[in-house]
Amino acid sequence: MSDPKENRRVKKILIVEDEPTIAAALQDDLELEGYEVEVARDGATGATRALARTHDLILLDVMLPQKDGFSVCRELRAAGLGTPIIMLTAKGQEVDKVVGLELGADDYVTKPFSPRELMARIKAVLRRADGSHESERVQQPLQICEFGNVKVDFGRCQAWREGKELDLTAMELRLLGAFLARPSRVLSLDELIEQAWGADVFLSDHVVYTHINNLRRKIEADPSHPRHLITVRGMGYRFDPEPNLNSA
Repeated sequence: MSDPKENRRVKKILIVEDEPTIAAALQDDLELEGYEVEVARDGATGATRALARTHDLILLDVMLPQKDGFSVCRELRAAGLGTPIIMLTAKGQEVDKVVGLELGADDYVTKPFSPRELMARIKAVLRRADGSHESERVQQPLQICEFGNVKVDFGRCQAWREGKELDLTAMELRLLGAFLARPSRVLSLDELIEQAWGADVFLSDHVVYTHINNLRRKIEADPSHPRHLITVRGMGYRFDPEPNLNSA
């Protein structure tokens, strides 16, 4: 069994959780796995620490004093912080999960959760952030790609539309990379999950829909009538780098 501390830098995780028993249990479990852990007990403190210090992952509760988790997530992404975020929600309502994903969260876990499930989610998100699924995911396409009025530099993890930089999340860049590696081919939801998230990740279809819609809003001039990221009903999505504008 591999030790997270062997042959690699110790990963740092920020827990933003106001319930002392949950925060303490999370901290104990993570430290036993070899992670370095920091805890913030309210949203305002969590946002400040996330922006002031370097972390590999943030566990962010939704219901927090001073500033809720949605506001914290929005603030961090608006500030350009790309650290992976897993949101913890007790509500379990689909709308809360969708809101978190739309704000830039990478995953969510509903309370009460299994410690084993949460640890698996954490490890999967960290592997994706490290790019260690490269053997399971499609290799990124050319370092610099252009389509329509969009330019993407995968080496620098940056993208622009009409010369204006886009605030693409790491997950949106991975999705875009999967599409650009297979232009004009229909990709099913299962293929997209395997290419962008990893072969060992199980997600609801709605998670994929949400990330696709977020990406579409950023790269398309008119997201309601997309030119590049096309829905193929009952099959998945097709990416057209150079769409035929004369087609129906």
